Amino acid sequence: MATAAPKGVLGRMMLRKSVAQVQEETRTSELKRSLGPWNLVFLGIGCIIGAGIFVRTGNAAALHAGPAVLISYLIAGVVCAFAGLCYAELASTLPVSGSAYTYSYTTIGEFAAWVMGALLLLEYGLAASVVAVGWSGYMVSLLGDMGLHIPVDLTGPSGHPIMVDGVATGGTYLFNLPAFLVCGALALLLCIGVSESAKFNNVIVAIKVTVLVAFIIVGGFIILKDLPTYTVNWDPFIPAPTGEKGEFGWSGILRAASIVFFAYIGFEAVSTAGQEAKDPGKDMPIGIIGSLLACTVIYILVSIVLTMVVNYKMLNVPDPVAVAVDAFGPQWAWFAKTIKVGAIIGLTSVILVLMYGQTRIFYTMARDGLLPKPFAKVHPKFRTPYINTMLVGVIVACAAGFFDINTLGDMTSVGTLAAFGIVCLTVIWLRRTHPDIPRGYRVPLYPVLPALGILSCFALIFTVETRVLIFFAWYTGAMIILYFVYGMRNSELAKGRFEAGEGKFPLFPEDAPRDESGQPTVRP
Repeated sequence: MATAAPKGVLGRMMLRKSVAQVQEETRTSELKRSLGPWNLVFLGIGCIIGAGIFVRTGNAAALHAGPAVLISYLIAGVVCAFAGLCYAELASTLPVSGSAYTYSYTTIGEFAAWVMGALLLLEYGLAASVVAVGWSGYMVSLLGDMGLHIPVDLTGPSGHPIMVDGVATGGTYLFNLPAFLVCGALALLLCIGVSESAKFNNVIVAIKVTVLVAFIIVGGFIILKDLPTYTVNWDPFIPAPTGEKGEFGWSGILRAASIVFFAYIGFEAVSTAGQEAKDPGKDMPIGIIGSLLACTVIYILVSIVLTMVVNYKMLNVPDPVAVAVDAFGPQWAWFAKTIKVGAIIGLTSVILVLMYGQTRIFYTMARDGLLPKPFAKVHPKFRTPYINTMLVGVIVACAAGFFDINTLGDMTSVGTLAAFGIVCLTVIWLRRTHPDIPRGYRVPLYPVLPALGILSCFALIFTVETRVLIFFAWYTGAMIILYFVYGMRNSELAKGRFEAGEGKFPLFPEDAPRDESGQPTVRP
C-alpha cells in the first residue's frame, strides 16, 4: 500500500505521517522496552536538576537578575508548565521516539518536522555541552581541594582569557580537556544500552537529590543562625537596571528567565523514550509531569540559599554552588567537598540524559530517510543506535571543549523555546484534525493553556541577545537548505512507504493514502 507523493513544493513540504503509521512504528520498533514510570520520572529528574542549579544560575544572577533570579525561575517554571502539559498529551497519544520531531511530522508536516529536528539539535546537543563545561568547573575545583591541579590552560574555552578570582592573567585557554573526556565516556556508556544507562542514572539521581536537600538544610541553617549577615546579599533584591537591555531590573529578570529555561528540558527528554517505555500511554505523562513538579520545588529552594549565602556579583562562574559552599566557612570544608562530589555526579546524569535524547531523535529521523541510514543502525547485541551515539558524543565533546558556557547556553535557550512553542501549537493542531483519537492524557483548560504556552515561549525568545538571534537565523537557514538538498530527496514517506500494517486501514480519513488526483485509495 503506497502513498503517492503530492504535487508541488508546498504539498511536498506538508506531507504528513499518519497517526496509524506512528502507532505502528511504536509497535515494530527494534528498541528494547525496559523503562517503567519510575525510570521515566528519574530520567526527567536526572536531566532537569543539574543544568540550571549547578551551572547557569550563577551566570543569570551575576549578569542579569541578581537575587531576583528566583523570580526568573518562577517565570521559566510557569512557561515550562504550559509546554510540559502539552508534551504529556502528545506523549500519551504518539508514544514514539523523536518526541517533538515526530509530533510535528504527524500534524504540521515533513518540513516542520525537519525544522523541529534542527531545533532539537540545538536543544539537546548544545545543552549537553553546557553541562559538560559546568561539570569540568566542579571537577577542577574538587581536584584542587585535594591538591591535584590540572594545567589551567586545559580547563577553559579555546582562545578565551584565563581568569583567576575574576582577574585576567594575560594568558588564554587552549582547550577544556575534562569536559571533552566526560562526553566521550558517557557516549560509550550509552552505546552499551539504555537499560544499563537507566540503572546508572537512577543511582546518580538519588545521590544528587540527597546532596541538594543537604545543601538546602545546611545553607538554611547557616542563614537563619545569622540572618542579618546574609540578608544584605538581597539588598537590593532587584538590582537597578544599568540602561543596557537585559542587565538587571525587570528586563534582566526576563533575560535571566530565558537563560535558565533550558534547564527544564528534562521532561522533554522523557518523551524521546516513547518506544522504550513499557506502557507509554500511562507512564509518559507520569514521567513528564512528576519530574517537572519535583524539580521546580528544589530549584526554588536551592536558588534562595545560593543567592543569600554569596553576593550575586561573585557567581559568574561555571561552578556557582561550589563558590557558595566554600563560603560556608572552613569548618564546613568536608561538606563543601561532599557537595562538589554530588554536583559532579548530578551533572554527569544530565549529560547522559541529554545525549540519550539527541541520539533517539537522530535515530527516528534516519528511519524516516531525512538523515543517512547509518544513523538508524542498531547494534546486534546492545540494541542501541551505536553509530549515531558515537557521532553525537564527538559533536558534544568538541563543543564543550572549544566554546564558552555563556555562548553555548544562549544558543541552547533559543532552540529550546522555539521547540516548546511549536509543541504547544501541535496540540491545538492535532485536537482539530484528530478530535477522536485515544488520548491517555488531555491538557486541561484547552485551548487556553496551549495558547499561553505559544505566546510565552516566543516572548522569551526576543529577550535573548541580538547576536544569538542572528546566529539562530543563519543556522535555521542552513538547515532549511539541507532539507531541500538531502531530506526532501530521500524521505521514505515521499517514496510511498505506509506502515499501517498489513490488512489495516487508517484511523481517520485525512490519513488515507491518496492517488495522483488526491482521492483516497482505501476506505478508512
